[in-house]
Parts: sequence; structure tokens; C-alpha cells
Amino acid sequence: MTKVTKTAAQWREELDAETYRVTREHGTERAYSHEGFPKEPGIFTCACCGAALFTQETKYESHCGWPAFYAPKSDAPIGETRDTTHGMVRTEVHCDDCGAHLGHVFDDGPQPTGQRYCINGVSIRFHPSDNTAKA
Repeated sequence: MTKVTKTAAQWREELDAETYRVTREHGTERAYSHEGFPKEPGIFTCACCGAALFTQETKYESHCGWPAFYAPKSDAPIGETRDTTHGMVRTEVHCDDCGAHLGHVFDDGPQPTGQRYCINGVSIRFHPSDNTAKA
């Protein structure tokens, strides 16, 4: 996969203000601002570059206020970075294809992984299974 590189001006032109703030400036959307993602089979892709990141099968209700998954797709371009902002030590997750900030991963999720990928809703897009998403 070729890395997606764009200037800040290009990203600002393509993304709405909230998606830009969260994905390009490492922001966080307000909790419970993205309830109601579809329940049908499908794939969640990066809002910036379209890379396939998560499947509906790994999504679960964590009651944390953000979409949660217990694992990314097996071939997802998910990267991790140590995040020490806000007086905490966390693991940030980002799209390796374009550098978009997605959210954080925690070790308090369900089995089989025990992980909770807590993802900002504005950083992902849902595509039902009958649509094609960039793999």
C-alpha cells in the first residue's frame, strides 16, 4: 500500500471541521456523539483514506461513549503510539496508511483478545457488505 500524504490545507479541504480536528490534530469527539452505527454486516474504513480497519463482527457495546471493537481486521493498517497527553499513559491507534488519529486501545475488552479499540466515530465510515471498501 502506498502511503497517503497530503498537506494540512488538502486535508482541511476534504474533511469537515470535526473530522479534521480529531484525525489530523489528535482530538477526541464528545462521548456518545456517534450512537446508532448500523448493525448489519460490513466494514468500517478510515474516514481520511478509506483503508479497511474494522469489521462489524468485532464491534461491541462497551458503554464507553465511543464505537468499540475487540480487534482490527487482520490486514488492517493499524499503528500504535505511546500517548502521554492529559496526564495519562495510553496507547493511541492510528491509520498507518495516512496517519489519521483513530482513538486508543485499552486492555479491558472482551475475549477473545481482551482489547477495547475505543474509536472516534468521525474517524471511521461504515460500508455495508454489499459495498466495496479499499482493502
